[in-house]
Amino acid sequence: MPVIDLHAHLTPQRFQAAIRATGEWHGLTSRTGELQVAGFRRTTDERLADMDALGVDMQVISPNAGFYQYGNDPTTTSVIARDCNDEIADMCTAHPDRFAGFATLPMQDVRAAVAELERVMVELHFKGVMVNDHVNGRTFDEPEFRPFWEAAEQLGAVVFFHQGSDTVVIARIDRYHLDNSVGNLTERALTFGAIVGGGVIDRHPKLKLLLGHAGGYTAFGIARMDKAWEAARELVKEGVDPAVALGGEFGAERELLERTADRGPATRPPSAYLRSFYYDCCTYTGATLRFLVDTVGIDRVVFGTDYPAPMVITDAVHWINGLASLTAAEKAAILSGNPARLIGM
Repeated sequence: MPVIDLHAHLTPQRFQAAIRATGEWHGLTSRTGELQVAGFRRTTDERLADMDALGVDMQVISPNAGFYQYGNDPTTTSVIARDCNDEIADMCTAHPDRFAGFATLPMQDVRAAVAELERVMVELHFKGVMVNDHVNGRTFDEPEFRPFWEAAEQLGAVVFFHQGSDTVVIARIDRYHLDNSVGNLTERALTFGAIVGGGVIDRHPKLKLLLGHAGGYTAFGIARMDKAWEAARELVKEGVDPAVALGGEFGAERELLERTADRGPATRPPSAYLRSFYYDCCTYTGATLRFLVDTVGIDRVVFGTDYPAPMVITDAVHWINGLASLTAAEKAAILSGNPARLIGM
C-alpha cells in the first residue's frame, strides 16, 4: 500500500519567480514563503526526488502557512489563495499518483472562503483545506463560521489545522523558539477545546478534522478537560456560575450563560470527542507516539511529516518502521491505511 504524507507544505514556484523578478508577490515579500529555508525553495522535481529517497509515495500538499494572510484585505487574500491552490492543482494534474491537495482559504471572509472551498473540492478535486487555529483571534466555535462547517461537511473536505501566526505564547515570551515548540502545541489543544465545547461536532458529526503536530497537548490534557467539564456540571447543580469558579466557560454551563448561548454546548465530555478527530504522527519519539495511539486509537493516527520545514520528522518512514513500540499492523495503518481512508483513496 502507498505511503501517504498528509502534512507537507509548498512555497509556490510562482511566488518564488515573482520574488526573484520584482521582490514582491501580491504585496508579500520573501519572508512570507520562508525562502531562507532551503527546503521551501524545492522545485517539483527536487520534491519528487526527496519523496523517492524517503520512501513516500504521495504527498497531500498544503501551502506554507505564511500564505494564510487572514490579516490582509479579503480581496487580496482571495487572489493569493486562488493562485496557491491553482499551483497545487497543476502539480496534481501533472503527477496524479504522487500529489493531492489541501487548499488555503480567505477565512476572514467566510462567504469567499466557502466559495473557494467549493471550487477546490468540485473543480480541482482537492482532498480538503488547511486552516489556522483561529482567524484573527476568532476561534472556530464562533457562529460566523457555521456556513464554513456546513460546506466542509457537505463536500466531505478534510479540515487540517496548522498554526500560521504568532501563538498565545508570544504575549508572554518571545524567546527560545517557544512560540513554535510550545505555542504550536497549545494552539492545537485550544482548537480541540473550542470545536468540542462549542458543539461544532454535535451539529456536524460527519466532519473530517485533522489536528497537525499530533493534536498538540490534546491527548495529554484530555483528562483535565474532562475534569473541568464534570466540575462545571456539579457547580451548575449547586447554582454556581462555573465561569467564576473555573475561569472561562466550557461546554454544558453555556446553556446558562446568555452571552454564549448562540454557540451551543457540547453534549458529552471532551474525551468522548477524541475519535471525532485525526492526528498526525509528528511526535518525534516512539514513546509519545505510543501514548497518542493508546489515547485516541490506532485508526485515528495518520502519517504526516511537516516536510520540508526545519521541524520535519527526519527520515520519517524509516523512523516509523523502526519503532519497536508499534506492531506491523499499526505501522501500516499509520503510513498508509488511515491516510488513504481519510482522503477517500
